[in-house]
Amino acid sequence: MYQEHFKLREAPFSLTPDPDYFYNYTGHQQALNVLLVALQSGEGLIKITGEVGTGKTLLCRKLLAALAGDFQAAYLPNPLLTPFELYQALAEELNIMIPQGITMHDLVKRITEQLVILRKGGKKAVLCIDEAQAMPRESLEALRLLSNLETEKQKLLQIVIFAQPELDGLLKNDNLRQLRQRITFSYDLPALDRAAVSGYVHHRLTVAGHEGRRLFDEAALDAVYRSSRGIPRLVNILCHKALMVAYGQGQNEVAQAQVKMASSDTEDATKLSRSFLTGNSFYFTVGLITVLEVVLVVYLLRSVLS
Repeated sequence: MYQEHFKLREAPFSLTPDPDYFYNYTGHQQALNVLLVALQSGEGLIKITGEVGTGKTLLCRKLLAALAGDFQAAYLPNPLLTPFELYQALAEELNIMIPQGITMHDLVKRITEQLVILRKGGKKAVLCIDEAQAMPRESLEALRLLSNLETEKQKLLQIVIFAQPELDGLLKNDNLRQLRQRITFSYDLPALDRAAVSGYVHHRLTVAGHEGRRLFDEAALDAVYRSSRGIPRLVNILCHKALMVAYGQGQNEVAQAQVKMASSDTEDATKLSRSFLTGNSFYFTVGLITVLEVVLVVYLLRSVLS
């Protein structure tokens, strides 16, 4: 669409969680460091939470890409499963043959046997679950039972759950207190601050092949930050739409006006109805007011003296 116009190899603000676009800002890098250290040390259950659009799935994909060598990873992107379906999905990820009509007891037995084989072969099994806030309570309890699988000295299965903050509300239920107590590490993903939004936008454009002069001026980046509230998904949507508008207008750079148009067309974005009082426009307006005040003072002084 606009890639050729802006000399890009690919669309830089796709919503697909591509690990190549992972941006090492403080929040995500700290979360990834926590995950890698906790998994290397053999911790059993780790929780990562973040608001909608803060990059949990991308972080999960980045973790899966980083897990190699000593790790055997299993990934469940859709955890809206019954306990039996949860165990069945884990078994499939671990390449376990599941005969028809298998009982829950035999399924757990086969999973345990495979985990023991992996451990003896020097592999640590890691289960990553995305969107864990959607799990039924019975399946969360089944997850706790999976975390109990261990030898005398080591966990057979390490579990990482990625979820929206609603999961914390579920975990406050007394019926899930045993699962809550098993969480050894947790991290809450923050939104991007203003400097991080600028770095994030520049990073994605660079990965997509952009070279040379900037595509977003500072006033535009200010508008992206305010409208997105630092939520990466909204940053992507706004920047994508702003590039489309600039392309349609034949512009070679995105200004505040294009971001304002993108914001007005984006659900959940903070609208920028007063954006003309920001960035360069703000300083121009203040300067104009100051000049008018000086003119008025001079006029009044002349009137008094005359």
